[in-house]
Amino acid sequence: MDLFEYMRVENAKKDSPLAARLRPRTLEEVVGQEHILGEGKLLSRAIRADKLGSVIFYGPPGTGKTTLAQVIANTTSSEFTQLNATVAGKKDMEEVVARAKEQLGMYGKKTILFVDEIHRFNKGQQDYLLPFVEDGTVSLIGATTENPYFEVNGALISRSVVFELKPLSTENIEKLILRAVTDVERGLGAYKAVAEPEAVHFLADVANGDARAALNAIELGVLTTERSEDGLIHITTEVAADCIQKRVLRYDKDGDNHYDNISAFIKSMRGSDPDAAIYYLAKMIQAGEEPAFIARRIMICAAEDVSNADPQALVVATNASLAVERIGMPEARIILAQAATYVACAPKSNSACVAIDRATEYVMSHKTDAVPVHLMDAHYKGAAKLNHGIGYQYAHLFPNHYVEQQYLPDGVVGEKFYEPSEQGYEKVQKDWLRFLKEHCDTEE
Repeated sequence: MDLFEYMRVENAKKDSPLAARLRPRTLEEVVGQEHILGEGKLLSRAIRADKLGSVIFYGPPGTGKTTLAQVIANTTSSEFTQLNATVAGKKDMEEVVARAKEQLGMYGKKTILFVDEIHRFNKGQQDYLLPFVEDGTVSLIGATTENPYFEVNGALISRSVVFELKPLSTENIEKLILRAVTDVERGLGAYKAVAEPEAVHFLADVANGDARAALNAIELGVLTTERSEDGLIHITTEVAADCIQKRVLRYDKDGDNHYDNISAFIKSMRGSDPDAAIYYLAKMIQAGEEPAFIARRIMICAAEDVSNADPQALVVATNASLAVERIGMPEARIILAQAATYVACAPKSNSACVAIDRATEYVMSHKTDAVPVHLMDAHYKGAAKLNHGIGYQYAHLFPNHYVEQQYLPDGVVGEKFYEPSEQGYEKVQKDWLRFLKEHCDTEE
């Protein structure tokens, strides 16, 4: 590196955002992620021993994926190379692999390749890396905000250890904010700022586990707030709220947040918790989730989890779906809320779901039995000659519009598929069916 390059790098460090300047240089400086970096944990042991194999760091933005890669770069004796999948192409990878082979062949030195946003690599690019990861030419560190089991080549996954990074706790982010305000060398300590405890807690809370969002806000506050008469910059809750503007909502409509939130939404309705259902509904709406998608899930829940315990649930959910389509946002949020709370509060039964699953399993595992002759269609030409429909008893001619006769095929007689529960309207159904069996009168 020549003098000009050195000066460029040094100036870039000074001008880089606070979150980048404060990145930990050692494992001891890392805040949070105790579940993978705590004493005796696999990842911390591997980093300290410089015996790290291929790994994939997976987690929301601002949880420390790139930070961990930098810590590894500072502690490893291996050659460390970094690529960003959003801009890197095959030529860049070829150059990395060529240098890695040279380092390994001439100096016996391994190469660690850090690929940020690895899910951005297409299948061909990921496949290119595979043989070099497999033969040890490079050790791969991939970072992704997307579920790697969906977005990363299965062969790469099988040769890597996946570490999931969790959103930082409020206490973790409070610690980082205080470090930022007091650190003279890399932080904002030279500005002589004082952050009120309430402001620190507010920023840590609304950042929703994203350290970068909190650090960007405190940096903006310190750089734009005038000094008070005591010569200090006071970061109050009002200043903090103005700098972060609103709560950071962690939600990716194409990733895990989408699936996790809709799963929690459905399970809350199934679990008869309208408050939780409304919470997840509000979260999805604010994140821009498609209202039609939410409406479809409410309809499915109404049929699967409420069913005949309250037949009106599906009626409400279906009409809500139609109303959402016709009205649109923002009023559609009210319609979705009505349907979601109705389904959540309705009595629950999965009897219909169980019935169709039982019947499907039976049909798939048994030979096909013929429809009983008396139930066959008697209207088409030639049916009479085949005795089709002969012997069928018309239910409406009998008391209670019911007559006992065989409806299942001969080989299926005696099988039970639908068993109404004691919940809601299904108890009425169950009692009615019992009544019909007990008071059957076959005489016209």
